[in-house]
Amino acid sequence: MKLLEIAEMLGAELSGSPDIEIKGAAGISDAKDGDITFLSTAKLVSACIESKASAIIVKDIISEIKKPQLKVSNPQYAFARLLEHFYVKPFIASGISDRAYVSDKARIGKEVSVYPMAFVSDGALIGDRTVIYPGVFIGENSSVGDECIIYPNVTIRENVKIGGRVIIHSGAVIGSDGFGYVMEKGAHYKIPQVGGVIIGDDVEIGANVTIDRATTGHTIIGRGTKIDNLVQIAHNVKIGENSVIAAQVGVAGSTEIGNYVVFGGQVGVADHAKIDDGVMVGAQSGVMGHVTKGIYSGSPVIPHRDWLKSIVIFAKLPELNKRIKELEDMIKNSERRKQR
Repeated sequence: MKLLEIAEMLGAELSGSPDIEIKGAAGISDAKDGDITFLSTAKLVSACIESKASAIIVKDIISEIKKPQLKVSNPQYAFARLLEHFYVKPFIASGISDRAYVSDKARIGKEVSVYPMAFVSDGALIGDRTVIYPGVFIGENSSVGDECIIYPNVTIRENVKIGGRVIIHSGAVIGSDGFGYVMEKGAHYKIPQVGGVIIGDDVEIGANVTIDRATTGHTIIGRGTKIDNLVQIAHNVKIGENSVIAAQVGVAGSTEIGNYVVFGGQVGVADHAKIDDGVMVGAQSGVMGHVTKGIYSGSPVIPHRDWLKSIVIFAKLPELNKRIKELEDMIKNSERRKQR
C-alpha cells in the first residue's frame, strides 16, 4: 500500500515521498523496512531516528526525522486504524457447530458463529454477527447483543444482558453470586442473589474478570467502559460510561463509579463508595467514601500532589527519627548538667 493511499485513508498531511510501499505497522523498536510506526512523545524522537521504520505518524512534522511523515491530530488513533487495516481479519460467519449445544428455545440472530463445546441455554438470545468461541456457557434468559466476541471458556450466567459490540476475554465470569451473608445463630446464612447484570454497548472485559450479579436489581457496567484482566466487580456496583479499570482492581458492593473514571492497577474500593465523574486514582490506592473529581493516590487516598509530598517525607523518616533521638539525648544531657 502506497504511503499516499495511507495518508488519504487517515486524512493525514504527507511530508516526504508518497510512493513508498508500506507493508505493515509496528512499534518504534519492532518496526522493519516497509513498516510504518508512530511517535507518541517527543522523548522518543531519537528512537524514531534510529528506527528501521519506513515512515512515521506524528502530531507535528519533526525536521530531525529524515523519513516520510504523516501529520495527524492523534497519532496513536491513526496507528490503531492501521493495525486494523493490516492485521485484523474480515468477519466471516462459521455458523453453529454440530458439537455445540444450542437450546431449541434459544433465539439466534443472523450470521452467528457458535464453536464446538459452547452451551447456549433455554431462552438465551445471541445477536447478529456475534462469535461464541469454544467452552462458552450462556445461561437461561441471558442475551448477547450484535457483533460481540465471547472468547473461550467465558461463563455468562442466567439473566445477564450484554449490549452490542462487547468483547469478553477468556475465563471471565459474568453473573456469579454476590458475596452476601447474614449472621444467624453463629452461622453465615447465604442471602440469595436474585438480581442480574447489565453490560452496555462497546464494553471490553479482560481475562478472568468476575462481575457479580446484584442481590436484587442489577450490577451495571456502562457503555464504552474498559476493564482489564483479573478485576473483581462486586454485587450492585454501578460503573458509568467510558471508564477505564486496570488489572487487579477490586470494587466492593454497592459502589457507584461515574463516567470517565480511571483506576490504576490494584486499586481497592470499599463498599458503598461514590466516585464522581472524571476521577483518576493511582495504582495500589485505597478508596472509601465520596471522592470528588480530581487525581488521587495513597491508602486511604489523598490528592495526588499531597501524596507525592508525603512520599518524600516518608522516605526521610529513618533519618528524621535518628535526628529526633539525637536531639532528645542532647536535651537530656543538658538537663543533667543543669541539675549539677
